Amino acid sequence: MLILLPPSEGKSQPRRGRPIDLHALSHPSLTEHRRFVQKALMQVSSGDPDRARAALGLGPTQTGELALNARLDSAPTAPAKRVFTGVLYDALGLPDLPADAARRAARSVLVFSALFGVLRPNDRIPAYRLAGDATLPGVGRVAASWGPELAAVVEADAGRGLVLDLRSGPYLPMWRAPEAIRSRTLTVRVVRDIGGRRSSVTHANKTTKGLLIRSLLVSGDQPRTPAGLVEQLRSIGWSVAGPTGGVIEVLERH
Repeated sequence: MLILLPPSEGKSQPRRGRPIDLHALSHPSLTEHRRFVQKALMQVSSGDPDRARAALGLGPTQTGELALNARLDSAPTAPAKRVFTGVLYDALGLPDLPADAARRAARSVLVFSALFGVLRPNDRIPAYRLAGDATLPGVGRVAASWGPELAAVVEADAGRGLVLDLRSGPYLPMWRAPEAIRSRTLTVRVVRDIGGRRSSVTHANKTTKGLLIRSLLVSGDQPRTPAGLVEQLRSIGWSVAGPTGGVIEVLERH
């Protein structure tokens, strides 16, 4: 099973570690486009601050983010699983997974990144600020620029297994499941049950998804069908409905 995650907006800034080596990242076929986007981001972040903030969707108090971007090629790096932070990643807890679960995460978790395309948890990266819906001079809309680069990469990673897609809106244009994969691609809707009626929730959405993925990685099972995934989740204590139209509903957790 391949698990697709969004990046986090906030990131933990590594204090020490060697600079980025694009050739050492997983999926080396992406190296040239990674270099292209990195160069464009460094250039805009090193120029006029007002123009840079406008391009990156930053506010006037976020000029410090530009300084991070301006030195991407020399900044310290750490494994992506330690750099990405925030509600989903705090609940998922990649750095402190048991050893077996950590190995499964290294094989099955794919984090979408506007700067690097896709990353594995152990890829070493610096902290940066670039959202999928940003527009860079010479690159255009960043998420769209990755579409041709990622099509074959993600399809190869998916193989013949299930794809559990937890990406958020800005990162969906980076990869669209082709027909051959769509029937085995699932998304998750987090719901709250009030008096027997289920409604979508936003507050616990990311926490629930992080806890859900952690449960799957720790359990170690590898379901091969959507129905098998639902059965597995129920067996490890989750309240799940579906799948319906490629969506499973999961009762919220905090």
